[in-house]
Amino acid sequence: MKYNKILLLLGAIIFLTSQTTDAPVMTKQKDITIINTTSLATDIEGYVSTTPVKVYIQNGKVLRVEALENEETPKYFDMVVKGLMKKWNGLPVKTAAKQKVDVVTGATVSSEAVIENVRRGIAYYNYANKK
Repeated sequence: MKYNKILLLLGAIIFLTSQTTDAPVMTKQKDITIINTTSLATDIEGYVSTTPVKVYIQNGKVLRVEALENEETPKYFDMVVKGLMKKWNGLPVKTAAKQKVDVVTGATVSSEAVIENVRRGIAYYNYANKK
């Protein structure tokens, strides 16, 4: 019994340490800035888990938003990807930061989490690029 508890605790520690990320929040590739919300939005959860995204920005406009690995139910999260990810494309970051985006019916909680991740990523970009 004692060994089972030790093994369970060891397994939990290994799982939790494997879930941490060293990915920087903001990186550059040529003239594109990429905001990764993995560590920026750890408090934002979808239906099952966090829903990090990458926001690609070029010349002050959002190029695209990309969903990162998460534990959401694939069937429902696919609805979010198809219904939301293009909503910010081409928008100036100041407009994108205020963009009203409707949730995807049937995947409301995951949608809300993705929307908040995008908002937080754009806010981070705007703050980091204040002149």
